[in-house]
Amino acid sequence: MPFFNIVAATSENTVVTEYTPEKARSDSYQSEAALEKEFIRMLCEQGYEYLPIHTEADLTTNLRKKLEELNNYQFSETEWERFFAECVANKNDGIVDKARKIQDDYIQVLKRDDALSKNIMLIDKKNIHNNRLQVINQYAIGQEEGAKYDNRYDVTILVNGLPLVHIELKRRGVAIREAFNQIDRYQRDSFWAGCGLFEYVQIFVISNGTNTKYYSNSTRFNAIKDASSGKAKRGKTSNSFEFTSFWADANNNVIPDIIDFTKTFFAKHTILNILTRYCVFTAENMLMVMRPYQITATERILNRIEIAHNYKKYGDIAGGGYIWHTTGERVIIVMGALNVILSRVSRTLTKYYSYIA
Repeated sequence: MPFFNIVAATSENTVVTEYTPEKARSDSYQSEAALEKEFIRMLCEQGYEYLPIHTEADLTTNLRKKLEELNNYQFSETEWERFFAECVANKNDGIVDKARKIQDDYIQVLKRDDALSKNIMLIDKKNIHNNRLQVINQYAIGQEEGAKYDNRYDVTILVNGLPLVHIELKRRGVAIREAFNQIDRYQRDSFWAGCGLFEYVQIFVISNGTNTKYYSNSTRFNAIKDASSGKAKRGKTSNSFEFTSFWADANNNVIPDIIDFTKTFFAKHTILNILTRYCVFTAENMLMVMRPYQITATERILNRIEIAHNYKKYGDIAGGGYIWHTTGERVIIVMGALNVILSRVSRTLTKYYSYIA
């Protein structure tokens, strides 16, 4: 439809159209501690709230407060205890179950004290800016909570009180793979400990300041289980470092430095869009997070749909479209994301838009 004028466009594209990296790089935060401090400062400048939370008790208290704010509802003590034990921190739930609660079953049912039921959102996927973003660091969990070893995590992003993004940092000059291996150890030794709230993490970010990458959580976990049981080849599972991804702009220019990465990937609308729209939870219980060029392609398709809708090209050739692609998992991810997003859009839009896959 090149002859149409755009009559609807979003000012909040998930992937920045073009990004020019800052040329100046400070040498004042080369240590891991200083890099962490600078990272948190940049997040706070972008509207994140910093919390000095280092224990599970404080994490749980904050979670209750943020869910109450999101749902405009005050839990009674018994209601909260019941909701937390049954819906949030059910001891029978693992990483896959918690990923499903964030991606698919994010509205949980509260059994109120008056015997009525109320829907409680864990995350708002319709109005993403209703979600509260907070940042914590140096969260400690130890053997007293059931962990195999005492651990202290670098930086975690809380969304409505739930830890959904975890970041491991290494000082500049240290191989980024060390941060990857450290998260792998946490996965084995302590993320499941206590109430298991860190099993809600959907996205991991690893950085040594110079290079920064991201990847999904439960995909790796399933692959680890399959590999250990002999159901998959160890060399080709998503437990491999090769499944980590760089962030980039819409022109596919990589954004590796932590400063530039934070300003783009961790922009509030970007990270919330990625969590709510561009993570794909498959029928095989695999959680996949889309790469920037996949997100860009998806949003351009959606923009064409919106243009066709606004011009009322229903049933017309101009109201349809073709998606040309090669085969493979990456196309499945894009199509999966389109299906999820389109299912949340007006049926009028989807009825008259067809694609060939």
